[in-house]
Amino acid sequence: MNKADCFNLGYVAKLHGFKGEVSLFFDVTNPGDYQSLDAVYIDINDNLTPFFVESIKLKQKGFAQVKFEGVDSENDAKVIHRKDLYLPLSILPPLSGTRFYDHEVIGWEVIDTKFGSVGNLLEVIDNNVNPLLQIDKEGKEVLIPFIDNLVQKVDRDKKQLTVTAPEGLIEMYLND
Repeated sequence: MNKADCFNLGYVAKLHGFKGEVSLFFDVTNPGDYQSLDAVYIDINDNLTPFFVESIKLKQKGFAQVKFEGVDSENDAKVIHRKDLYLPLSILPPLSGTRFYDHEVIGWEVIDTKFGSVGNLLEVIDNNVNPLLQIDKEGKEVLIPFIDNLVQKVDRDKKQLTVTAPEGLIEMYLND
């Protein structure tokens, strides 16, 4: 499996006990969507290695307590500690309208309905309190709050995200 064919699900956050259980952090909008995982790929030295789930218990705030097959001791678990988790893109249902997956729009051009081309999307910063679109405009950073009704159009063919940013926000970042 290649990383290009996968999306980052999260990472192995910490060891849990001494029998090989670990706590995973799911860096996704709805962690509950992944409570019946059969397997994940873990990035070990730039190789995606499949790990099969024996048991999984969802916890608070995106964490899950997981027991993987063949990971039976603290030493086994240390090998995967703080490693990234991946799943194939093919398991994601296609989205339409103004809905998109965060990883899908990285690198796309962001166009504001009033300002025009804002730049290229570097990252969707997904913190719970104030999610942001991080955009690069010729070396200058522009941060736009990812609020309801921000996205007006998602053009997958042109790889463009059309938004309506709060009045004066983009100019605040770009005018010297």
